[in-house]
Amino acid sequence: MPSCEILRTPRLLLRYQTPADIPPLIALWRDPDVTRFMGGPRDLHALQTAFDETQANPTAETHDLWPLVEISSGQTIGHCGLLDKEVDGQPEIELVYVLAKSAWGKGRAAEIGAALISHAFENMGHARLIALIEPDNEPSERVALRLGMRLEKEVIRPNGEPRRVYAIEMKD
Repeated sequence: MPSCEILRTPRLLLRYQTPADIPPLIALWRDPDVTRFMGGPRDLHALQTAFDETQANPTAETHDLWPLVEISSGQTIGHCGLLDKEVDGQPEIELVYVLAKSAWGKGRAAEIGAALISHAFENMGHARLIALIEPDNEPSERVALRLGMRLEKEVIRPNGEPRRVYAIEMKD
């Protein structure tokens, strides 16, 4: 397997999934506060199946969510990355940052978000990224704005839920 590390900031490491990441990632996606603006807690069996599939080949997907580790503690504190999305019939790449409550309010989402934007533009050849944000999710909107993203429009997703589309382009 190639190096486990995807990118590193002064405080954070984004890496391919290891078996040790699975329990904290399951806890993250089962937390009602963390998933409040993302459709609520996920089914335990579905999570276990998805993480087991990822563990079988952690580097299989070009765009995925990867475990976010706090370097000082070694703890898995989030699930962040880039995902393929379709918005209004157009293919997009979504920047996603999901952090455990213990990591909220410490600038970590903006730190990993900025690193992911640089990685997407400089190493992956993307010219544009979006963030799909639930209209009541003010903390996530603040992160998007801090990252230099701008509000483009509001859309209705296939599940019928409204989302605000924030975007950043390489020239921004």
